[in-house]
Amino acid sequence: MFDSLSDRLSGILDGLKRRGALKESDVTEALREVRIALLEADVALPVVKDFIAKVKTKAVGHDVLKSVTPGQQVIKIVNDELVAMLGAESTGLNLIGVPPVVVMMVGLQGSGKTTTTAKIAKRLNEKDRKKVLMASLDVRRPAAQEQLKILGEQIGVKTLPIVAGQMPVDIARRALDAAKLQGFDVVMLDTAGRLHVDQALMAEVVAVRNATMPTETLLVADSLTGQDAVNVAKEFDAQVGITGVALTRMDGDGRGGAALSMRAVTGKPIKLAGTGEKMDALEDFHPERVASRILGMGDVVSLVEKAAETIEKEDAEKMAKKMAKGEFDLDDLRTQLQQMSKMGGMKGVLGMLPGMGKLKGAMNAGVDDKVFKRQEAIISSMTPQERKKPQVLNASRKKRVAAGSGTSVPEVNKLLKMHMQMAKMMKKMSRMGKKGGMPGMPGMGGMPGGLPPGFDKLFS
Repeated sequence: MFDSLSDRLSGILDGLKRRGALKESDVTEALREVRIALLEADVALPVVKDFIAKVKTKAVGHDVLKSVTPGQQVIKIVNDELVAMLGAESTGLNLIGVPPVVVMMVGLQGSGKTTTTAKIAKRLNEKDRKKVLMASLDVRRPAAQEQLKILGEQIGVKTLPIVAGQMPVDIARRALDAAKLQGFDVVMLDTAGRLHVDQALMAEVVAVRNATMPTETLLVADSLTGQDAVNVAKEFDAQVGITGVALTRMDGDGRGGAALSMRAVTGKPIKLAGTGEKMDALEDFHPERVASRILGMGDVVSLVEKAAETIEKEDAEKMAKKMAKGEFDLDDLRTQLQQMSKMGGMKGVLGMLPGMGKLKGAMNAGVDDKVFKRQEAIISSMTPQERKKPQVLNASRKKRVAAGSGTSVPEVNKLLKMHMQMAKMMKKMSRMGKKGGMPGMPGMGGMPGGLPPGFDKLFS
């Protein structure tokens, strides 16, 4: 989402860091570049002006310019102000109240309301152990109610039975009554949207709000629509009163300005971020982590959390034992590929590692995460013996594997070469571990667990 902005800002601030002593004119020039970068990223002009003014006030102070590391001090100030712009602290959903707690979803048509409703319901059901009832109040869009019903069946969450001809307020009241009778903890109301904000839409949403008194009124906004999303947020907040924002398509290639402007313009927190089409692609919005990603400093905490969610403990223990012995077969490689895919693919993982922005850009040119699927298919087409001992794969076996996986012999050879290089790395790491050294890789500043030189060439 923030790739282009991240590249621009990290380049500008790296220039400051390399200069050593700074003059006020250096900071002013750098902040002029930062201002242009933010405006090009579609951040609202008043937000940019306020941000630059605050950074400049702090950055041209005596303590910074006379500091031993003035460039790094300026970067810290920019980071802190980015965090403040995004909302300082992460704010989760408020579900405190007498059950059933009502969560009303509002927004324009096409912003991803129905999918986001289902994602939140799945999360509340699985992680928070809440009994959730979903109800679609969209009686205008064809098959909107059926869409929510199908999503409910997919994720194992109940939806309110559809009654033809009912109006939105009546459906909302029926949902509340059903939830009270059946002991639901949360009722999620998926309201109708329009292609643009109009009085008929607002009147309908206000009527539903007055009938149900929701604890949370979440605005679902498409982060790729830029300034229009910010204007929509202002309108909904002024007329309905939102409690927070859920940004969708945060994994897209947009400029990211809507996300940076939303909190500053509405004063309401961004609570959730949709990061993909899958039903579990929903994350809490952490301002400090997003700011770190924008400035190219990575997001190790989110990476660790994601790893903890996706990697089975037993698998991790087995892998650790094998790595300690310097063993790494094709079954292990397949497990690694599957885990990488679950964690958001190569692009997602590299985006969270500090200082890996430039490598990510280089790798994206030659790496498509679909490659992982093809590589998994190749490994799955091998016999257990071939996976344990790849050296037995002669020309005829490779032809069979290529035919079985729908790939080619050169692709099989490339995978085997990649496995051989990774197996060598594992042996190196195991030897370093036995000597009592840290298994950090040369060329990465000795960073423990850092990626080794030439890692990007494994997939090219």
